[in-house]
Amino acid sequence: MFLYKAIVFLPLIGAIIAGLFGRAIGAKASEYVTSGLMIIAAVLSWFVFFTVGMGHAEGGPIKVEVLRWIQSGGIDASWSLRVDTLTSVMLIVVNTVSTLVHVYSIGYMHTDPHRPRFFAYLSLFTFAMLMLVTSDNLAQMFFGWEGVGLASYLLIGFWFKKPSATAAAMKAFIVNRVGDFGFVLGIAGVFVLFGSINLDTIFANASNFAPHEGGGEAGEVILNLFGMQLDKAHALTGICLLLFMGAMGKSAQFLLHTWLPDAMEGPTPVSALIHAATMVTAGVLLVARMSPLFELSPDA
Repeated sequence: MFLYKAIVFLPLIGAIIAGLFGRAIGAKASEYVTSGLMIIAAVLSWFVFFTVGMGHAEGGPIKVEVLRWIQSGGIDASWSLRVDTLTSVMLIVVNTVSTLVHVYSIGYMHTDPHRPRFFAYLSLFTFAMLMLVTSDNLAQMFFGWEGVGLASYLLIGFWFKKPSATAAAMKAFIVNRVGDFGFVLGIAGVFVLFGSINLDTIFANASNFAPHEGGGEAGEVILNLFGMQLDKAHALTGICLLLFMGAMGKSAQFLLHTWLPDAMEGPTPVSALIHAATMVTAGVLLVARMSPLFELSPDA
C-alpha cells in the first residue's frame, strides 16, 4: 500500500521542497531533488503497470485510503487511491513523460534564475495529474482536475514579465473554466441520480438508468436540467454530455481549443508536458473512466 502512496506523493514532496526551500538549498539541489523523486515515481509506476495492468489481478481495483475527506449530507467521500488497469496505464504515461520533462528542463532552463520555482510548478502539476488518474470518486477527480488547471496557468505564465505569456495563461485558465462548468454540473447531475459520487456506487447502479429500463420515452421526470424535464431515458444523456463538455475543455477539443496554441508562450518543457501527454489526456481519462455511463447513452 505504501508503494501506491509513494507514486502519488513523491512529486508533491519534491514540489514542496523546491517551492518552499528552493532559495535556501539552491537551484541545482532543487533540480536534482525534484527530478530524482520523479525518477523513483516513474520506476514504481512501471512496476505497478506490470503487476496490476499486465497481471490481470482478480477481485476488482486496488483501493488505498489516505484519509476521510468529505461527509456532508448524502456525500460521503474518502480521499483514496483507485489502482486498476486504466490507472496503471495512465501512471506510466504521466510519470514517465514528466520525468523526461524534468530531466530535459535541467539543461533547458540552466540560465534561468528562477529554476526552483519552475521545478516546483512541474512537480505540482504532476501531483495534480496523479490525483486525477487515481481518483476513486468525482470530488477527488475534480480536485485533481482543478489542480492541473492551476498548475498549467502557473507554468504557461512562468515568464510573467512577458505580456503575451500572462495573456496566454489567463486565456488557458478562463477557457478551461468554461469546460469545468459543464463538468461540475455533470457531477451534480450524477449525485442527483445516484445519490453518491463514489465510482463503485455509480457503476453498480448505472444499469437502472439505461433508456430501455425507463419504460420507453415518457417516464417520470427525474432531473431538471436548464429547464428541461428529463426522464430516465434522457437524464443519463444530459449528464454524459455535461461530463463530455469538461473533457472538451481539458483536451482542447473544437470550440474550447483556442487556449492550446497560445500555451506555447510557456517554456518549451511546459509545452511537452501539457500538449504531448498529460493535461490533454485528462479528458480521455474522464471519458474512459465514466465509460459505464457513456455506454448506456448512445446519443452522448
